[in-house]
Formats: sequence, structure tokens, C-alpha cells
Amino acid sequence: MISSVFYHLGKYYQLMGRAFSRPEKGSIYRKQIFIEIENIGLSSLGIVAIISLFMGAVVTIQSAFNFESPLIPLYAVGVAARDSMILEFSPTMISLILAGKVGSNIASELGSMRVSEQIDALEIMGINSAGYLIFPKIIASILINPFLIAISMVLGIFGGYIFGILTGAVTEHEYMYGIQYDFRPYNVAYALIKTVFFAFIISSVSSYYGYYANGGALEVGKNSTKAVVYSCIWILIANFVTTQLFLI
Repeated sequence: MISSVFYHLGKYYQLMGRAFSRPEKGSIYRKQIFIEIENIGLSSLGIVAIISLFMGAVVTIQSAFNFESPLIPLYAVGVAARDSMILEFSPTMISLILAGKVGSNIASELGSMRVSEQIDALEIMGINSAGYLIFPKIIASILINPFLIAISMVLGIFGGYIFGILTGAVTEHEYMYGIQYDFRPYNVAYALIKTVFFAFIISSVSSYYGYYANGGALEVGKNSTKAVVYSCIWILIANFVTTQLFLI
């Protein structure tokens, strides 16, 4: 078991070394990065928006339900919704969802290329397949994921505002006062910093399992599942580590 872990870690680091080696032609890589930004980021905007709106709504309604004590001011609902979305729900939960959507897509794409021998063809032509296929995905994820998380924060707080007022859980004045009360810009910076780590994990781990897929379509599906599972596990570990480093 332990030897298997070190084996995969070694292959992973070797693959990342190849992926981040000096590119043969930078212009091709830049073009590929923009293509991956569209594939990875813009295609995920819809699901991120929907989940964030309803996530903010649920947090607001649940907070209002639990803050029934007269000793707790009503604006605490806005504070809870803001901090929950910024510190945890948007960066971590959305990243876990992206691990399922984007991670499985990356793993299945590279896995299909591997079993159809397209990657072997690139190697025969003298192209660094790891750099050409994996590097743009990692850079695109690192660039676009913080924007998705920032949008998620805004939409989550907005969703709490809309549904909190519609359900009568909180008044407009109290909610607006709550989301402004004792606001700390550092919390946003912390959330975006750990989002960069999560983006690297999603793209690199998924690329690893896709790149080294072998066999047929069944094995590609299994590796896609492994990519999602291990990406989620490493995201949770990274979330714990970054919280210890930046907040405590």
C-alpha cells in the first residue's frame, strides 16, 4: 500500500516535471491556454452560478432559523451568509464540484487520447506530449478558477439577499448591514489563494490519471472516477493545510 503511494507520487512528480519543462514554441501554448480557459472555465459558469445562488439562499434561511434568540441581532444572518460563502462554501464546495465536472472531463479526454494512441503519435513526432496537453490545462485552471470562485461569492451573497427577503427570513436593511459589518478583505484574499491550490490539484491530478490510462473505454472510465475521487481528497487535505497556514 505504502509502496504504491510512493510509486504514484513519483510518477506524478515526473509527469509534472515534463509538463513544466521549457516549451518548444510558446505561441502554440498561449493559444492552447485560451482554448482551455473556454473549455474549463466558461463552460462551468452556468452550474457555478446556479449552485452558488441556491447555496447562499439555503445558508441565509438556515441562519435565520437558528438565530431566533433575541440576544442575536438579525444582521448576524448577513454576516453568517457572507463569511460562509467567502471562507468555505465558494472556494471549497465549488472546487469539489469542479473536480467532478472539469476533472472527469480532463481525465477522459487524455485517457481517450492515450488508448487511441494519439499521445504516442505526438511522442513519435518529437513533441513533448505532457507539456503540450497538460501544461495549458493547469495554467488555464489556475487563471480562470479564481474568477469563477469570485463570481460564486457574489452570486451566493446575492442569492441570500433575494431569497432571504422573499421568504421574510431577514429584512433588506439588516441583511445589507450584516454583509458590510466587520468585513475583512483578507478573507477574500485567503479564499482566492487556496482556490489557486485547488485549481492546480484538479487539473494536475486529473491529467495524471488520464495521461497514464491504458486498456480500453472501461479503463478510461475507471481512471476518470479515480481522478475525481483523489482530486476531492487532495482538495480537502489542502483546505485543511491552507486554513492552518493562513488563518491560525
